[in-house]
Amino acid sequence: MPSRGSGVIAQDWEPVVLHKAKPKAADLRDPKLVNQALRSGAEVLTVKKSEGGANKKTAPVVNPRKLDEAAEPGSFEKVSVEVRQAIQKARLEKKMSQAELAKQISERPQVVQEYENGKAVPNQAVLAKMERVLGVKLRGKIGK
Repeated sequence: MPSRGSGVIAQDWEPVVLHKAKPKAADLRDPKLVNQALRSGAEVLTVKKSEGGANKKTAPVVNPRKLDEAAEPGSFEKVSVEVRQAIQKARLEKKMSQAELAKQISERPQVVQEYENGKAVPNQAVLAKMERVLGVKLRGKIGK
């Protein structure tokens, strides 16, 4: 055996033969092997999995709407009638369309329409822009 540091590299030239391993009992998941074992009369253990092969979810079905209603105490506050009327009245006095008002406050025309129809959730920044352009008070107590 050469000593370390001598610079001689020993090589092993004996052939290495790889053999394919025989299937074990646990590896009989292949249908061909299972059929072959059944034909030869060997004992084959079969285990049926519950819900096996079914395309079902095991989690209970929950209605997302009920979850939302349970998590939130109520619906969102909408624009009040007084604010809706004040926006519409001031806009008509200035002879502006909803689209023109929307352009001046840098919002979409749909936003102005939702505010006037009472479908929008009040946003203080949008109301402030409308107050500035229309020259009316829309935030705080109106007419009370």
